[in-house]
Amino acid sequence: MFAAIRVALWRALCHLADWRGHWRYLTGCPAIDVAIITNVRDDAERHLFWGRWRPRSGHANGARIYLNGVAGRVRGLDVTAAELMTKEGRQRGRALFMDAVRWSHARGARVVLLAASTKRLFGRDGAALKAAFPDVLFTIGDNGTALLLCQDVQRALDNAGIGRGARVLVIGPYGILGTEVTCYLQAQGYRVAGFGTTRALLADFGRRFPGIALFRDVCNVGEVDAVVACTHSAEAKLDLMAISKLRRTGRKLLVVDVAEPANLDAATYANCHRAVVRQDAGNASSPMVTYVLGSLSSGMLKLAHRTVFGCFAEALTLHHAIYREQQYQRLNQDWFTVSNANMAVLAQAFQSVSVTVAAPHCFGQPLPNFNLKLAGDTRIAAVRGRTAQVERNVA
Repeated sequence: MFAAIRVALWRALCHLADWRGHWRYLTGCPAIDVAIITNVRDDAERHLFWGRWRPRSGHANGARIYLNGVAGRVRGLDVTAAELMTKEGRQRGRALFMDAVRWSHARGARVVLLAASTKRLFGRDGAALKAAFPDVLFTIGDNGTALLLCQDVQRALDNAGIGRGARVLVIGPYGILGTEVTCYLQAQGYRVAGFGTTRALLADFGRRFPGIALFRDVCNVGEVDAVVACTHSAEAKLDLMAISKLRRTGRKLLVVDVAEPANLDAATYANCHRAVVRQDAGNASSPMVTYVLGSLSSGMLKLAHRTVFGCFAEALTLHHAIYREQQYQRLNQDWFTVSNANMAVLAQAFQSVSVTVAAPHCFGQPLPNFNLKLAGDTRIAAVRGRTAQVERNVA
């Protein structure tokens, strides 16, 4: 009950403190320019935002974000990432998403983001959405995330002193982000390995990238210098056993984690943080980004103030480029497709609103140190049939 009261108070304060929204109302401007429609990560986040009192409509307001005058509103769906992996959950998710679009459209939204695990709720082209709302631009946000992720990965490798020729594991290489980061790493001269648990997707990926070693069991990968985690699939999550097998003796394992929910989750990280340097990835920051109630609101998304997820940045920036800078030709581009052309457009649009890759953070906290040296290393014990135990000098 306390959680529900706290979040209800936060929403009320957001409404009262949203002076830009009040001014827009008084001047006849729409309440929302960009609707950011997203599922919740898990039951813990569901409890954080609603407690026991779940929204009757199945969706409710989240953070209010502004980018140089563009009004963004997070609209949270009462469905978790895990539930969207089931047939019933996806059916419910589609119905809730359509209703959330109707709610947002009635309040003026002209750009709608399919955030987090909603990206493929309507297939690879979103045809049903586009037909139902022909005057709305829909985007999955992965062009912006991919653009920022590749910058994030390169910066993390440089900060950790991991040069070209090093071995990097991509978890979930067959997804949109996994494919993009694989292409980038190969072009930069890194030796890429891939790990995934979906046999058919992994086989198809292998046909497209014949020179990459692919694995369905992470324990067979061998030692690597870094990991880029691009999926939150339960079967592909890093655990203590995997970390013990992947990291090099005397070295911490660098993990760049773009998955939402996190691949290397907070509970696992707490048990192995001395053997890992983990970085959030794919996030953007700009001096032009403002949250109503500042870090109180951004913190609920586990983000620093003036920082947004890369997909959020894409949706907000597209609205700014199209309707503020009058680049109406962008309405004709397919933002369900990740391409070099789309990323080039976004790179230029990001510059116009000072959007850059966010400073390194781990679960929303600053990450100043990328030193991978592990003094007095003792290999994490890996006992067959049991959870790996971390030695005292590592745990």
